[in-house]
Amino acid sequence: MMVFLVSFISVEMKSMHCAPLFRQLVFSRSLHYSKTIFHNGRGLTSTSESEMSHFNALASSWWDVNGPQRILHKMNLLRMDFIHDTIRQNLKLNENTDDEVYIPPFSVDLLPQGIKNKIDEDQEMRRDEILNDSSLTVLDVGCGGGILSESMARLSFVLSVKGIDLSADVLEAAKLHKQKDPMLKDKLSYTLNAIEDIPETERFDIVTMFEVLEHVDYPSRVLLEGLKRLESGGWLFLSTINRDFVSWFTTIFMGEHVLRIVPVGTHTLEKYINQSEIKDWLQEDSNRKSEFRVADTKGCVYLPAYGWKFTSCPDVGNYFMAIQRVK
Repeated sequence: MMVFLVSFISVEMKSMHCAPLFRQLVFSRSLHYSKTIFHNGRGLTSTSESEMSHFNALASSWWDVNGPQRILHKMNLLRMDFIHDTIRQNLKLNENTDDEVYIPPFSVDLLPQGIKNKIDEDQEMRRDEILNDSSLTVLDVGCGGGILSESMARLSFVLSVKGIDLSADVLEAAKLHKQKDPMLKDKLSYTLNAIEDIPETERFDIVTMFEVLEHVDYPSRVLLEGLKRLESGGWLFLSTINRDFVSWFTTIFMGEHVLRIVPVGTHTLEKYINQSEIKDWLQEDSNRKSEFRVADTKGCVYLPAYGWKFTSCPDVGNYFMAIQRVK
C-alpha cells in the first residue's frame, strides 16, 4: 500500500497540464497487462506472497511517524480532507426538513458580497446540523496498521469503523495501537478478512480502499465487492496510482531503489490502474452505470518541503476517487 515522495518531477507536473505527450509515456506492455488484470473479476481477494511479506516486515514500525511509513502518515491528512469535504459538499440540505435553506439556482458569486456570505453561512450551518445528527458506519478495506481507521473512528459523525486486512501481523500492530486510546474501544474493530468474507447483507455508509487496488490480484473484483456493501447514498473512497512514467519514477525507482522508503518489490507497475480505466469499468455495465456515480477524482503529489497536496491532474501519478451509490 504505499506512497511516494518526490522530487523535481513533481513540481514540473503543474507546467505539464496533463500534456498528451506526457500521457504517452506509458509502457505499452504494462498497459495491456494491467487492463487484463483489472477486468478479470473472477478471482478472490489475494495478493502475492512477496508483497505480503513486505507489509508484514513493516508491521513493527507502522506507527513510527518518522519511520518507513512516514509518507503514509502524512498522506492521511489528505485522505481525511477528501472524505470529509466530499461528504459535506454532497449533503442534501433541504431533505426531511420544513426549515429550508436558500440554494440559489445560479452562482452565488453573482450576488453582493454580504448576501453571498449570508447564504454560505446558512448552508454551512445546515451541513453542521446534518453531520452532527449522523451516525455513519465505515468499512476500511486493507486497513493495514489502522492509520485511517483510527482517524475515521474519532470523527463525531461516525458510529463505528470495521478495519479488515489480509495480514495478521499488521492487524496485530493496529490492535495494539488502538489500546492507547480508550475512546476507540467500542467504535473500532479489526478482523482478518477479505472483502468477500463480509456478508453482502452487512451494509456501510462509507467504504474505504486507500492504497489497496494496486496490491491485489483482481482489483475489479475487490472494487465490486466494496460497492456491493454500500448503503444507498453511501460512499466508496479509494486511492491508487496511474500507470505512467511519473508513477514508476516516484514509487518504484525513487521510493524503493533510491530513497528506500519502502522495500524493493512493494510496487508492481503492471498492477497500477489509470483512473480512466475505473471510470470506463463503471460505465461498461448497465447495472453499475445506473447504480453508481464518480463524484470526484483528484490527483495528489508529495512535495518534500510541503507534504501531500492535491493537483488538478488526476491522470498522472497518485489519485483519489469518490464513488457514490445513487440507488
